[in-house]
Amino acid sequence: MTAMTEATLSPDKDWWRGAVIYQIYPRSYQDSNGDGIGDLKGITARLPHIAALGADAIWISPFFTSPMKDFGYDVSNYTDVDPMFGSLADFDAMIAEAHRLGIRVMIDLVISHTSDQHPWFVESRSSRINAKSDWYVWSDPKPDGTPPNNWLSIFGGSAWQWDPTRMQYYMHNFLTSQPDLNMHNPQVQDAVLDATRFWLQRGVDGFRLDTINFYFHDKLLRDNPPLAPERRNASTAPAVNPYNFQDHLYDKNRPENLEFLKRFRALLEEYPAIAAVGEVGDSQYGLEIVGQYTSGNDKMQMCYAFEFLAPEPLTPKVIAETQRAFALAAPEGWACWAFSNHDVVRHVSRWGAGVADRSAFAKLMAAILMTQRGSVCIYQGEELGLTEADIAFEDLQDPYGIEFWPEFKGRDGCRTPMVWDNLAAQAGFSTASKPWLPIPVEHVLNAVSVQEGREDSVLEQYRRFLAFRRGHPALAKGAIEFHTVEASALVYSRILGDETVLCAFNMSSEPATLTTPAGRWTALEGHGFAAEVVDDKIKLPAWGAFFARRG
Repeated sequence: MTAMTEATLSPDKDWWRGAVIYQIYPRSYQDSNGDGIGDLKGITARLPHIAALGADAIWISPFFTSPMKDFGYDVSNYTDVDPMFGSLADFDAMIAEAHRLGIRVMIDLVISHTSDQHPWFVESRSSRINAKSDWYVWSDPKPDGTPPNNWLSIFGGSAWQWDPTRMQYYMHNFLTSQPDLNMHNPQVQDAVLDATRFWLQRGVDGFRLDTINFYFHDKLLRDNPPLAPERRNASTAPAVNPYNFQDHLYDKNRPENLEFLKRFRALLEEYPAIAAVGEVGDSQYGLEIVGQYTSGNDKMQMCYAFEFLAPEPLTPKVIAETQRAFALAAPEGWACWAFSNHDVVRHVSRWGAGVADRSAFAKLMAAILMTQRGSVCIYQGEELGLTEADIAFEDLQDPYGIEFWPEFKGRDGCRTPMVWDNLAAQAGFSTASKPWLPIPVEHVLNAVSVQEGREDSVLEQYRRFLAFRRGHPALAKGAIEFHTVEASALVYSRILGDETVLCAFNMSSEPATLTTPAGRWTALEGHGFAAEVVDDKIKLPAWGAFFARRG
């Protein structure tokens, strides 16, 4: 197949290092045809917003053909667009417009599992002797008819589902309608790499690899050992989920994945400037796995773990320890950090629930995120300071939330439609009388139209700070050195070549005085924060920040 678009961006192989990537959840970004669901034409129409924000790339959550049991993360055709999102022609038009605006396009690849409606699985489950009989993870039951081992699904219950046709169980790490591919089979690897090539030839600039550490399972199907209560961490699954009770040694995190990732990277290297970021879903071994997957310059360019997506409050200590742990675990690697995404409570609510000035809090969190060592993902609506929406049970769409309600309310609260115009129906998202998820009134009050041009708004601060970051390469690609890590005071430097930029933050609702490290510092402007500096003392207001250059 011939490439359908022509990239106008420079073929910089290193573009991803320090890039700011804007995540789009396509169902909720912009509806162009009035059916209440966002689509590709809607994304294309809103690309100027992303360009004005200053993002380097977009990452689009799945838009492939799917029965939508898990809203696109259950793929039934890897090489086509689901009609609810449009067509391949719409995708090509979106790529062309993104490139015209200087924005690279990354798409979400879900290759650990498919939908049970994918033709591969339909054939695989039809008998034990068909050509694709070994394309998924099948196993005989134990003599008493129970599943072959104790593996659990992230969505609750056993990771095994009985199939009466084959008289066997198949493995599913997620919904029963999401059977796991058997990546031990070279034919399966070839098939998913062919699908990857299909999108590379259509002009994509990279991929976000969903659940990258789930690709392989233990061939011997050994039981996972129990996890000691003190080691349980609710960042991989909700605290009410028994998934957290196991040490997941055998159902994921397998060493065989390293060789497959080398195959994947070799494919990317056939094209001029492609990058991939892997999502490592593991709260015990996340950074260790990131280190393995980004080592040697022959696997992933970057990965992210769940450290900054966890429910625990973000503190100076957490930030410093996470960066130090990453440097230790992945000395050759590069991180990609996010505070929010389509799977977790929005960080303004997750960490700022008791904060009076949510706007100031949102601005400070943005500055902290965008000065971390690593690349950055911004989730749609984050640039507006949006909070987690409170969705009534009768409006829930997420199967995860429906399963664990009310202790866990699911992921719909962070997936509500984007708010564009406070005066338009459905905040400018759709002309439908009822969008797929309700739009909270408090979100409408913070729509793009309300914030645009208002100097003190969260949106304008995001734009301002992204421009400031672009003007100082040390903030994007430099090393990091911590100076002050206290209860609410955080000071570090970013260093690249001759440029050293000091970053000082008051992570509290009270004014604070911080001390600059030894040396001569010149205050920087253009970042949107105000501070009073006397000698080596920085007086910061609540949720304040200060930036300076050495010399």
